[in-house]
Amino acid sequence: MTLLYIIAATLAGGLLSVAVAYLLSARAMGVLVPRLVSFSAGVLLGAAFLEVLPHAFELGVDSHRLFAALLAGLLAFFVLEKFALWRHSHHHEHDGHGHEHGFDAHEAGQSGLLILVGDSLHNFADGILIAAAFLADPWLGFVTTLGTIVHEVPQEAGDFIILINAGYSRARALAYNALASLAAVAGGVLGYVALTQAKAAIPYVIVLAAASFIYIAVADLIPWMHRRAESESAVWQIGTVAAGLAVIAASHSLLH
Repeated sequence: MTLLYIIAATLAGGLLSVAVAYLLSARAMGVLVPRLVSFSAGVLLGAAFLEVLPHAFELGVDSHRLFAALLAGLLAFFVLEKFALWRHSHHHEHDGHGHEHGFDAHEAGQSGLLILVGDSLHNFADGILIAAAFLADPWLGFVTTLGTIVHEVPQEAGDFIILINAGYSRARALAYNALASLAAVAGGVLGYVALTQAKAAIPYVIVLAAASFIYIAVADLIPWMHRRAESESAVWQIGTVAAGLAVIAASHSLLH
């Protein structure tokens, strides 16, 4: 049953994030993306600090080792992002008309394949993290899947816009992003097979999941939010971050 949960979560999560991103990439829906970014930051921080890390520390592993793994994860994501191997660039400012914003379509065409490859690799890694969470506790698997979905949606919306600027039709961009999302299923199955044979690694992989959530929120989403510094933005940013935190806290109280 655990494997079925993992396959269902990675498949549904990947396709759902792509479908929502497809809708948000439309000009009429683009105003919702900034709100979703700050909501995602709240969900990611809530999931990391209120659910994922506490569960990892309850598995009986020395806390010093887990904190070392958390630090190593944060530094590893920083290094990987520097080398464009683990990307979370959010192009929310683009609305499908790249030249109006200094976004060159030729550059978009060159980066289109890299975006799809990068998404596939990242989705594969997400699948492994989701598998580790489900192996530890089904509830933790659900929370990790939720965190994965909310941070993928803004990124996928930006990817749609880049691919469309590069000359892809909306249908073709949707198909390619959906195929890239299936890498999460492969990662989930491989993670399940590997981690059932190496259960001692599960707490460390869970901590890496928390590190990825924290890194995305602190290094990517929050700096983007600070660049929209007008007072009106600050009000809804604080409100939607709080809403994201509340979702995690309320779901824990009601369902756990």
